Amino acid sequence: MRQPNLSDVALFAAVADAGGFRVAAHRRGMSASSLSDCIRRLESDLGVRLLNRTTRSVTPTEAGARLLRRLRPALDEIGAAFDDLDDSADGPVGNLRLNVPVPVARFVLPTLMPAFLQRHPGLTVEVAMDNTHIDILAAGYDAGVRYEESLARDMIAVPIGPRRQRFVAAASPAYLAKHGTPRHPRELPAHRLIGHRFESGKLGVWELERKGRTVRIAPQGPLLTSSQDLEVGAALGGVGIIYTFEEYLRPFLDQGTLRPVLEDWWQSFDGPYLYYHDRRHVPAPLRAFVDFLKEGAGAAD
Repeated sequence: MRQPNLSDVALFAAVADAGGFRVAAHRRGMSASSLSDCIRRLESDLGVRLLNRTTRSVTPTEAGARLLRRLRPALDEIGAAFDDLDDSADGPVGNLRLNVPVPVARFVLPTLMPAFLQRHPGLTVEVAMDNTHIDILAAGYDAGVRYEESLARDMIAVPIGPRRQRFVAAASPAYLAKHGTPRHPRELPAHRLIGHRFESGKLGVWELERKGRTVRIAPQGPLLTSSQDLEVGAALGGVGIIYTFEEYLRPFLDQGTLRPVLEDWWQSFDGPYLYYHDRRHVPAPLRAFVDFLKEGAGAAD
Protein backbone atom coordinates (compact mmCIF):
# COMPACT_ATOMS: atom_id res chain seq x y z
CA MET A 1 0.00 0.00 0.00
CA ARG A 2 1.36 3.38 -1.04
CA GLN A 3 1.12 6.41 1.25
CA PRO A 4 -2.12 8.13 0.21
CA ASN A 5 -2.35 11.78 -0.81
CA LEU A 6 -4.06 13.67 2.04
CA SER A 7 -5.91 15.88 -0.45
CA ASP A 8 -7.45 12.76 -1.95
CA VAL A 9 -8.49 11.64 1.54
CA ALA A 10 -10.32 14.94 2.11
CA LEU A 11 -11.99 14.64 -1.30
CA PHE A 12 -13.17 11.13 -0.43
CA ALA A 13 -14.88 12.52 2.68
CA ALA A 14 -16.42 15.32 0.60
CA VAL A 15 -17.92 12.84 -1.88
CA ALA A 16 -19.27 10.66 0.93
CA ASP A 17 -20.87 13.70 2.61
CA ALA A 18 -22.40 14.95 -0.63
CA GLY A 19 -23.62 11.54 -1.77
CA GLY A 20 -22.24 12.10 -5.25
CA PHE A 21 -19.42 13.47 -7.37
CA ARG A 22 -21.30 16.34 -9.01
CA VAL A 23 -22.32 18.12 -5.80
CA ALA A 24 -18.95 17.49 -4.14
CA ALA A 25 -17.12 18.79 -7.21
CA HIS A 26 -19.25 21.94 -7.24
CA ARG A 27 -18.45 22.60 -3.58
CA ARG A 28 -14.73 22.10 -4.23
CA GLY A 29 -14.62 24.19 -7.40
CA MET A 30 -13.43 21.36 -9.63
CA SER A 31 -14.83 19.11 -12.33
CA ALA A 32 -16.60 15.86 -11.47
CA SER A 33 -14.23 13.93 -13.73
CA SER A 34 -11.16 15.33 -11.95
CA LEU A 35 -12.69 14.47 -8.59
CA SER A 36 -13.45 10.94 -9.77
CA ASP A 37 -9.82 10.54 -10.88
CA CYS A 38 -8.63 11.58 -7.40
CA ILE A 39 -10.86 8.98 -5.73
CA ARG A 40 -9.70 6.25 -8.09
CA ARG A 41 -6.10 7.18 -7.31
CA LEU A 42 -6.80 6.96 -3.58
CA GLU A 43 -8.45 3.56 -3.98
CA SER A 44 -5.47 2.39 -6.01
CA ASP A 45 -3.02 3.66 -3.37
CA LEU A 46 -4.92 1.88 -0.60
CA GLY A 47 -5.68 -1.23 -2.60
CA VAL A 48 -9.35 -1.20 -1.56
CA ARG A 49 -12.62 0.12 -3.01
CA LEU A 50 -13.99 2.95 -0.89
CA LEU A 51 -17.16 3.91 -2.77
CA ASN A 52 -20.01 2.02 -4.39
CA ARG A 53 -20.98 3.85 -7.56
CA THR A 54 -24.34 3.46 -9.32
CA THR A 55 -26.17 5.67 -11.79
CA ARG A 56 -28.37 6.94 -8.94
CA SER A 57 -26.10 7.20 -5.92
CA VAL A 58 -22.60 7.03 -4.50
CA THR A 59 -22.23 5.43 -1.06
CA PRO A 60 -19.26 4.27 1.00
CA THR A 61 -18.38 0.59 0.96
CA GLU A 62 -18.00 -1.16 4.30
CA ALA A 63 -14.28 -0.40 4.21
CA GLY A 64 -14.98 3.19 3.15
CA ALA A 65 -17.46 3.74 5.98
CA ARG A 66 -14.99 2.29 8.50
CA LEU A 67 -12.22 4.56 7.23
CA LEU A 68 -14.51 7.57 7.26
CA ARG A 69 -15.44 7.01 10.92
CA ARG A 70 -11.75 7.05 11.86
CA LEU A 71 -10.95 10.04 9.66
CA ARG A 72 -13.88 12.26 10.60
CA PRO A 73 -12.53 13.68 13.91
CA ALA A 74 -9.21 14.59 12.31
CA LEU A 75 -10.85 16.16 9.25
CA ASP A 76 -13.20 18.15 11.46
CA GLU A 77 -10.29 19.50 13.47
CA ILE A 78 -8.43 20.45 10.29
CA GLY A 79 -11.55 22.23 8.97
CA ALA A 80 -11.99 24.09 12.25
CA ALA A 81 -8.35 25.19 12.18
CA PHE A 82 -8.74 26.66 8.69
CA ASP A 83 -12.01 28.34 9.67
CA ASP A 84 -10.26 29.98 12.60
CA LEU A 85 -7.49 31.09 10.27
CA ASP A 86 -10.03 32.59 7.87
CA ASP A 87 -11.82 34.52 10.60
CA SER A 88 -10.67 38.10 10.39
CA ALA A 89 -10.28 40.48 13.29
CA ASP A 90 -13.78 41.74 12.52
CA GLY A 91 -15.35 38.28 12.66
CA PRO A 92 -15.96 35.26 10.42
CA VAL A 93 -15.73 35.41 6.65
CA GLY A 94 -17.26 33.22 3.99
CA ASN A 95 -20.57 32.20 2.46
CA LEU A 96 -23.66 30.78 4.19
CA ARG A 97 -26.03 28.79 1.95
CA LEU A 98 -29.59 28.29 3.23
CA ASN A 99 -32.57 26.38 1.82
CA VAL A 100 -35.88 27.64 3.21
CA PRO A 101 -39.63 27.44 2.51
CA VAL A 102 -41.22 30.39 0.74
CA PRO A 103 -43.13 31.65 3.84
CA VAL A 104 -39.87 31.77 5.83
CA ALA A 105 -38.15 33.73 3.06
CA ARG A 106 -41.05 36.18 2.92
CA PHE A 107 -41.92 36.67 6.58
CA VAL A 108 -39.01 35.51 8.79
CA LEU A 109 -35.66 36.20 7.13
CA PRO A 110 -36.39 39.85 6.24
CA THR A 111 -36.55 40.62 9.98
CA LEU A 112 -33.27 38.78 10.69
CA MET A 113 -30.86 39.29 7.81
CA PRO A 114 -30.23 43.04 8.11
CA ALA A 115 -29.05 42.76 11.72
CA PHE A 116 -27.09 39.55 11.07
CA LEU A 117 -25.24 40.95 8.04
CA GLN A 118 -24.56 44.23 9.81
CA ARG A 119 -22.98 42.30 12.69
CA HIS A 120 -20.89 40.13 10.34
CA PRO A 121 -19.78 42.23 7.35
CA GLY A 122 -17.37 39.52 6.23
CA LEU A 123 -20.20 37.08 5.49
CA THR A 124 -22.44 36.64 2.47
CA VAL A 125 -25.73 34.73 2.60
CA GLU A 126 -27.26 32.80 -0.29
CA VAL A 127 -30.92 31.80 0.17
CA ALA A 128 -32.84 29.36 -2.02
CA MET A 129 -36.61 28.99 -1.63
CA ASP A 130 -37.94 25.43 -1.72
CA ASN A 131 -41.09 24.07 -0.08
CA THR A 132 -40.08 20.43 -0.48
CA HIS A 133 -37.96 18.49 1.99
CA ILE A 134 -34.49 17.90 0.56
CA ASP A 135 -31.14 16.46 1.62
CA ILE A 136 -29.39 19.74 2.37
CA LEU A 137 -25.91 18.20 2.41
CA ALA A 138 -26.37 16.47 -0.94
CA ALA A 139 -27.74 19.68 -2.44
CA GLY A 140 -24.77 21.71 -1.22
CA TYR A 141 -26.45 23.79 1.51
CA ASP A 142 -25.04 24.53 4.95
CA ALA A 143 -28.46 24.47 6.61
CA GLY A 144 -32.17 24.47 5.92
CA VAL A 145 -35.34 25.70 7.55
CA ARG A 146 -38.31 23.39 7.94
CA TYR A 147 -41.05 22.53 10.38
CA GLU A 148 -40.65 19.91 13.10
CA GLU A 149 -42.47 17.10 11.32
CA SER A 150 -39.95 17.28 8.46
CA LEU A 151 -36.76 17.14 10.55
CA ALA A 152 -34.55 14.05 10.45
CA ARG A 153 -33.33 12.67 13.76
CA ASP A 154 -29.65 13.14 12.92
CA MET A 155 -30.10 16.89 12.49
CA ILE A 156 -29.49 19.66 14.99
CA ALA A 157 -32.49 22.02 15.17
CA VAL A 158 -32.51 25.64 16.37
CA PRO A 159 -35.73 27.71 16.64
CA ILE A 160 -36.07 30.50 14.10
CA GLY A 161 -38.96 32.92 13.73
CA PRO A 162 -42.30 32.84 15.57
CA ARG A 163 -42.68 29.89 17.92
CA ARG A 164 -46.40 29.50 17.23
CA GLN A 165 -48.12 29.98 13.90
CA ARG A 166 -51.63 29.43 12.57
CA PHE A 167 -53.47 28.46 9.45
CA VAL A 168 -56.45 30.76 9.01
CA ALA A 169 -59.56 30.52 6.84
CA ALA A 170 -61.00 33.60 5.17
CA ALA A 171 -63.12 34.83 2.29
CA SER A 172 -64.10 38.13 0.77
CA PRO A 173 -67.23 39.96 1.96
CA ALA A 174 -68.70 39.54 -1.52
CA TYR A 175 -68.24 35.78 -1.46
CA LEU A 176 -69.79 35.43 2.00
CA ALA A 177 -72.72 37.65 1.04
CA LYS A 178 -73.44 35.43 -1.96
CA HIS A 179 -72.70 31.97 -0.53
CA GLY A 180 -73.13 32.41 3.20
CA THR A 181 -70.67 31.83 6.05
CA PRO A 182 -69.98 28.22 7.13
CA ARG A 183 -70.49 27.61 10.86
CA HIS A 184 -68.84 24.17 11.02
CA PRO A 185 -66.10 22.47 8.95
CA ARG A 186 -68.60 19.85 7.77
CA GLU A 187 -70.25 22.64 5.74
CA LEU A 188 -67.07 23.36 3.78
CA PRO A 189 -67.55 20.74 1.03
CA ALA A 190 -70.65 22.69 -0.05
CA HIS A 191 -68.51 25.82 -0.58
CA ARG A 192 -66.02 26.88 -3.25
CA LEU A 193 -62.60 26.14 -1.75
CA ILE A 194 -59.28 27.42 -3.08
CA GLY A 195 -56.81 24.51 -3.04
CA HIS A 196 -53.03 24.36 -2.80
CA ARG A 197 -50.87 21.77 -4.54
CA PHE A 198 -47.29 21.34 -3.33
CA GLU A 199 -44.35 21.11 -5.74
CA SER A 200 -44.25 17.38 -4.98
CA GLY A 201 -47.72 17.07 -6.51
CA LYS A 202 -49.42 16.40 -3.17
CA LEU A 203 -52.70 18.18 -2.51
CA GLY A 204 -52.74 20.30 0.65
CA VAL A 205 -55.42 18.91 2.97
CA TRP A 206 -57.09 21.39 5.31
CA GLU A 207 -56.84 20.45 8.98
CA LEU A 208 -59.12 22.36 11.34
CA GLU A 209 -58.99 21.81 15.10
CA ARG A 210 -61.10 22.61 18.14
CA LYS A 211 -61.02 21.16 21.66
CA GLY A 212 -58.84 18.23 20.61
CA ARG A 213 -60.93 17.33 17.58
CA THR A 214 -59.47 17.53 14.08
CA VAL A 215 -61.48 17.71 10.87
CA ARG A 216 -59.67 17.11 7.56
CA ILE A 217 -61.02 18.49 4.31
CA ALA A 218 -59.62 17.83 0.83
CA PRO A 219 -60.49 21.15 -0.85
CA GLN A 220 -62.60 20.97 -3.99
CA GLY A 221 -63.26 24.15 -5.90
CA PRO A 222 -62.64 26.35 -8.90
CA LEU A 223 -58.91 26.91 -8.33
CA LEU A 224 -56.00 24.62 -7.49
CA THR A 225 -52.47 26.10 -7.64
CA SER A 226 -49.00 26.05 -6.09
CA SER A 227 -48.89 29.86 -6.01
CA GLN A 228 -49.77 31.45 -2.68
CA ASP A 229 -50.01 34.87 -4.34
CA LEU A 230 -52.56 33.54 -6.83
CA GLU A 231 -54.57 31.93 -4.03
CA VAL A 232 -54.69 35.16 -2.04
CA GLY A 233 -55.60 37.17 -5.12
CA ALA A 234 -58.41 34.76 -5.93
CA ALA A 235 -59.77 34.98 -2.39
CA LEU A 236 -59.71 38.80 -2.56
CA GLY A 237 -61.56 38.56 -5.88
CA GLY A 238 -64.39 36.52 -4.37
CA VAL A 239 -63.49 33.16 -5.95
CA GLY A 240 -63.83 31.17 -2.73
CA ILE A 241 -62.57 30.38 0.77
CA ILE A 242 -58.82 30.20 1.41
CA TYR A 243 -56.98 28.41 4.23
CA THR A 244 -53.29 29.23 4.61
CA PHE A 245 -50.57 30.78 6.79
CA GLU A 246 -51.91 33.70 8.81
CA GLU A 247 -48.99 35.87 7.67
CA TYR A 248 -50.30 35.82 4.08
CA LEU A 249 -53.78 36.97 5.10
CA ARG A 250 -53.28 39.19 8.17
CA PRO A 251 -53.00 42.52 6.27
CA PHE A 252 -56.26 41.82 4.43
CA LEU A 253 -58.06 40.66 7.56
CA ASP A 254 -56.99 43.86 9.30
CA GLN A 255 -58.19 45.93 6.31
CA GLY A 256 -61.50 44.07 6.10
CA THR A 257 -60.98 43.02 2.47
CA LEU A 258 -61.05 39.44 3.79
CA ARG A 259 -63.18 38.20 6.66
CA PRO A 260 -62.39 35.34 9.04
CA VAL A 261 -64.18 32.03 8.57
CA LEU A 262 -64.44 29.29 11.23
CA GLU A 263 -62.11 31.23 13.52
CA ASP A 264 -62.65 28.81 16.41
CA TRP A 265 -61.23 26.01 14.24
CA TRP A 266 -58.01 27.60 13.06
CA GLN A 267 -55.10 25.20 13.50
CA SER A 268 -52.01 26.36 15.40
CA PHE A 269 -48.61 24.66 15.19
CA ASP A 270 -44.96 25.04 16.21
CA GLY A 271 -42.90 27.54 14.26
CA PRO A 272 -39.95 26.66 12.00
CA TYR A 273 -36.45 25.46 12.87
CA LEU A 274 -33.06 26.01 11.32
CA TYR A 275 -31.52 22.56 10.93
CA TYR A 276 -28.09 21.27 9.99
CA HIS A 277 -26.15 18.01 10.05
CA ASP A 278 -25.04 16.61 13.39
CA ARG A 279 -21.25 16.82 13.04
CA ARG A 280 -18.41 18.13 15.15
CA HIS A 281 -17.17 20.76 12.72
CA VAL A 282 -19.63 23.55 11.88
CA PRO A 283 -18.47 26.04 9.20
CA ALA A 284 -17.76 29.51 10.59
CA PRO A 285 -20.61 31.29 8.71
CA LEU A 286 -23.16 28.74 9.96
CA ARG A 287 -21.74 28.86 13.48
CA ALA A 288 -22.15 32.65 13.48
CA PHE A 289 -25.79 32.39 12.33
CA VAL A 290 -26.61 29.72 14.93
CA ASP A 291 -25.08 31.86 17.68
CA PHE A 292 -27.11 34.83 16.41
CA LEU A 293 -30.33 32.80 16.64
CA LYS A 294 -29.51 31.39 20.06
CA GLU A 295 -29.04 34.88 21.42
CA GLY A 296 -32.75 35.32 20.85
CA ALA A 297 -32.66 37.24 17.59
CA GLY A 298 -34.37 34.48 15.66
CA ALA A 299 -37.15 33.31 17.97
CA ALA A 300 -40.27 35.32 18.69
CA ASP A 301 -43.37 34.60 20.71
